[in-house]
Amino acid sequence: MEALHNETPFDLDFHPSAPLVVTSLINGELHLFRYANGLQPERLFAVKAHKESCRAVRFVDSGTVILTGSADSSILASDVETGKAIARLEDAHDNAINRVVCLTETTVASGDDEGCIKVWDTRQRSCCNTFHCHEDYISDMTYVAGSNQILATSGDGTLSVNNLRGSRVKAQSEFSEDELLSLVIMKNGQKVVCGTPSGALLLYSWGHFKDCSDRFLGHSHSVDTLLKLDEETLISGAADGVIRLVSILPNQIKQPLAEHSEYPIEALGFSHDRKYLGSVSHDKKLKLWDMEELLAGPQLDNHNELPEAAAAAEHDELPEANVAVDHNEVAVADSDDDGMDVDMEPSSSNASKSKKKGKGKRLNGFQPDFFADL
Repeated sequence: MEALHNETPFDLDFHPSAPLVVTSLINGELHLFRYANGLQPERLFAVKAHKESCRAVRFVDSGTVILTGSADSSILASDVETGKAIARLEDAHDNAINRVVCLTETTVASGDDEGCIKVWDTRQRSCCNTFHCHEDYISDMTYVAGSNQILATSGDGTLSVNNLRGSRVKAQSEFSEDELLSLVIMKNGQKVVCGTPSGALLLYSWGHFKDCSDRFLGHSHSVDTLLKLDEETLISGAADGVIRLVSILPNQIKQPLAEHSEYPIEALGFSHDRKYLGSVSHDKKLKLWDMEELLAGPQLDNHNELPEAAAAAEHDELPEANVAVDHNEVAVADSDDDGMDVDMEPSSSNASKSKKKGKGKRLNGFQPDFFADL
């Protein structure tokens, strides 16, 4: 199942209880689709939400409101029924907004192109926390409910742990050689996995964030987005357009799941019942994949070859598709503890270029009561 957009989509999000999926586009548009088994997604509306690119989108308030962040530095709340604007917060950040994530029923977080993270309290209708520990764009964020912390990755090549209770940065990694583009928490909270432009997956042990404990070199292209399937397995979206099933410790690419030709994958997500995997790419398409069918596909053997490829090799034939090779099949597990490693002054490095281009101009008209109507 797929739907074609008129421009490149940057992000997607599934409704928490209904068969709805929303996408945000590079031209500032917001598209809402209804999906059903065996049918092409039905576009319910397409509205011009922002003057500049709409980089991030999330359902909030139990799915009654769609929240978007834009390169024009604004955050917009739109009605899920009509797509009409409910409230707009101009100048939410001083720079273009790159990521928006939901924390709780009453809080959301946003990250911008200069590394600033803001937490918004919908009850107080204002910004309640601000973190300034990164020197480049915020590429991804995830919330750890048990410890009330936000983990964030940045184009400056660092991973940060931001404590909401103390309103402080509790830990930050040293600068890696690559930008960090995406992250997921695996192994029951013991490992943090980050994607990089080189294709390497960096594994950090919880409480030991100063440097990565392992590098998995199985991808040949930039790993732009990661999605957790279970505690042992994640789904990666890469710049070669391939969506892969990846095992963590032991580190192995288990199978290619799907693809968008050769177009980079921008975002991945699960439907509320986890029956469908959604993906958006530079081919301007939203694709919905049946997870049961994807996981029933052929898996790679111990040598990371598809059965068809191994059979072709025996007859000196070339396989039809190239398969990524895992150069780090088994990693050495580190001893983990619960202590947090606080490294507040990492060594400096050259600022890397932002993956997202075209920052928006700031707009006037700050509205402190942005969440009043939510």
